[in-house]
Amino acid sequence: MKRLIILLAFISFSCNDDNDDDVYCTEDLRAGLVVVVKDASTGEVLGEGVTVTATDGEYSDELYFIASHNHFVGAYERAGDYVLTVEKEGYADFTSEVIPVDEDECHVITENVTVQLQPE
Repeated sequence: MKRLIILLAFISFSCNDDNDDDVYCTEDLRAGLVVVVKDASTGEVLGEGVTVTATDGEYSDELYFIASHNHFVGAYERAGDYVLTVEKEGYADFTSEVIPVDEDECHVITENVTVQLQPE
């Protein structure tokens, strides 16, 4: 029993990390923006024929539609203050307010946005 206690004490001291401030980041890419576009009348998710553009000053990114998830993604690993424009034939164009995308030590913090397009 003494050996077990000594062994457990040794393990607990040897596993003690004096530097608890270490940050371990993953290598995956994170989208700054995830946008779902819906028909405001029906609530149906719109993807085909929709153009979603995120602009931050001189930077502009046309978001990519992932059909299996029914959303648009973009601004990968890029913090900033974005304005979204959403266009689809048969619908009124949409322009958002400024959407801030922040970051932590490793990645951007994804902003999830839902846009309701009004049929014309």
